[in-house]
Amino acid sequence: MTHYISTDYNQKTIPIVPILKGTYETWHSAQNDYLKAVAEQHDLGKKAGNLIVDRKADGSLAKIYLTVNDDLDPYTFCHAPKDFPLGHYHIECDTEEVIKAVILAWGFGSYRFDRYLKPKEAATLVVLDTATYQSELSAIKATCLVRDLINTPADDMGPTELSVFAEKFAEDNHTTFTETVGDALLTENFPSIHIVGRASHKAPRLIELNWGDEKHPKISLVGKGVCFDTGGNNMKSAQFMRWMKKDMGGGAHVLGLAQMIIDHGLPVCLQVLIPTVENAVSGSAYRQGDVAQTRSGQTIEIGHTDAEGRVILADALTYASEGKPELIIDFATLTGAARVAMGPTLTPVFSNRKDISDGIFASGQLTHDETWPLPLQQNYNKYIKSSIADITNSATLPQGGCITAALFLEHFVDAETPWVHVDTYGWNFGDRTGGTEGGEALGMIAVFNWLQGKYKS
Repeated sequence: MTHYISTDYNQKTIPIVPILKGTYETWHSAQNDYLKAVAEQHDLGKKAGNLIVDRKADGSLAKIYLTVNDDLDPYTFCHAPKDFPLGHYHIECDTEEVIKAVILAWGFGSYRFDRYLKPKEAATLVVLDTATYQSELSAIKATCLVRDLINTPADDMGPTELSVFAEKFAEDNHTTFTETVGDALLTENFPSIHIVGRASHKAPRLIELNWGDEKHPKISLVGKGVCFDTGGNNMKSAQFMRWMKKDMGGGAHVLGLAQMIIDHGLPVCLQVLIPTVENAVSGSAYRQGDVAQTRSGQTIEIGHTDAEGRVILADALTYASEGKPELIIDFATLTGAARVAMGPTLTPVFSNRKDISDGIFASGQLTHDETWPLPLQQNYNKYIKSSIADITNSATLPQGGCITAALFLEHFVDAETPWVHVDTYGWNFGDRTGGTEGGEALGMIAVFNWLQGKYKS
């Protein structure tokens, strides 16, 4: 990944002067006639991300003036770094919150997924005070991690490769790594993960990371890791299969969230679980109408093989509950219904504790990573009843699909354990990456901000 922020550049840099839209008129009135004319010509102050270049008499860059929205939403001007001339820049501003917003915008907007591309020079922001801006740099690092994992094609990011990445992540972050692979899932009682992933030549597995002091409150993060989703025997059309490399986005999100927790040293005992499979088609693929066994003892009728994510999460959530954590949070690219309800960048959150979903909502408002609480509408459980098993993975009606999916997951969580389900999209159409469509962290920063408030170091 590349995000064009340097923390160790010690040569001369060019100032960026952020100008809030609300203070633009005051700034404008204090400038010389040349800057006033250039500012008016380029509509500086009218739209976040608009900028002008001020040059010295010899033609070299003197300063860049950049328009920033008053609410400091970094996503509204993250496209700006792509418009900067080549060079190394620093932020010239007395207001810490403005500096933080510009750093975030630069990190989010200068990101480039370049694994298969030639290196490219671009304008670079220099941030030397890494202690003061640790939170912003960590958010950028975690976001780029999520984007990279989602953007990587499935042939290079299948269950095997995701496991290799997680093991390296564990090594880098002084975290323990274990995994249960292939037929060992059956002997270790993770049958619902096995049945979904057994058709692929890359063995299904449950990845587990553990970090922190066992004396601290335990939290478990569970992430859906479907590295490619054909839809199984209920195969998707080409239109809907095209971007299914992103279906491991839940696993990517919990790794990104774990990175932020570790970076900040939150006083928690952290468990990360990623059930990871490829939902492939072969002679051993599971079928519509099959009944899957689960770790909890409950049985699942497979009403649709393209509702596979909730099936693999069933065993992982049960396993997480067995450890009696103080909190379980799962992330999953679970339903298209969530996108129909909320669109691409507003993330629905479900919880069996209203104060938690409300807290994450408030956190999203502060961080501009917006979420919205949706209900676990209990009378909708009748739509996921099965006549031959305890539950079906495909509701009997199409409406409220993200709610019935969340209700399905709730059956595998200990009712005494506070639980959060984030139905993330894991994708954006360029509005959060400076114009480039691709993988995106949605709901992760909001959840971390809430966790940071709950578990202060």
